[in-house]
Amino acid sequence: MLIEVIWLVFWYFFTFFIAGTLLKNNSIVDFGWGIGFVLIAVYSNVGTGNTSLPALLTTLLVSLWGLRLFYHIFRRNVGKPEDFRYANWRKEWGKWVIPRSFLQVYMLQGFFMLLIAFPIVWIHEKSGTSFNALTALGLGVWILGYYFEVVGDAQLKNFKKDPANKGKLITTGLWALTRHPNYFGEATMWWGIFIIGLSVGISFIAIISPLAITLLLRFVSGVPLLEKSMQKRPGFEAYAAKTNVFIPWIPKKGD
Repeated sequence: MLIEVIWLVFWYFFTFFIAGTLLKNNSIVDFGWGIGFVLIAVYSNVGTGNTSLPALLTTLLVSLWGLRLFYHIFRRNVGKPEDFRYANWRKEWGKWVIPRSFLQVYMLQGFFMLLIAFPIVWIHEKSGTSFNALTALGLGVWILGYYFEVVGDAQLKNFKKDPANKGKLITTGLWALTRHPNYFGEATMWWGIFIIGLSVGISFIAIISPLAITLLLRFVSGVPLLEKSMQKRPGFEAYAAKTNVFIPWIPKKGD
């Protein structure tokens, strides 16, 4: 099943590569991130024929997250020009933009998708498993992460709707506990999937999945990029001094 999923992901991102090249807009790849995991979950679940509760639960949870993420990104980005990150790379890569885009945008995302989705495929290959206390713990952790991502995004969306908040930082709600509740939530959900995997007997080596997404969000593609733009806004230093960057915690008191 793993080999089949690898080919599935390759052709999936190859399709996005063709579309992005023709449209000269590599940010189209962002639309495929959430849906790609849904595709892997459904394909591996149907392919193995695993109807155990943990397997079906995993497919449901991944689908809830992936479809919501797709809708969120689609509404935010549809009809807009190429994202500044991809536009800058297009300029930097010059005549090499097509091969470098293929490798460094599409295939690289495919690699990370396979790495993060590893427990999903493994869970579906574990037939005859039943729901237990560890499964319930994993579900609870996933729900916590989903709450932080969905509510954090909703609070930010409502904050931006108010013209009076233009150029300001949101520092209320979940954003008072962490500067990036949505990223914390996404990482937490994958820790929940990993725990569900442990409950059906997958190897602890699958921890590479939640570790990878946590490190990517915290140190590479998520928090660092957003922090750069946040630092330009008034009040950031005071906000950063009292609010944790990633893991939620009670705000520190001012001097």
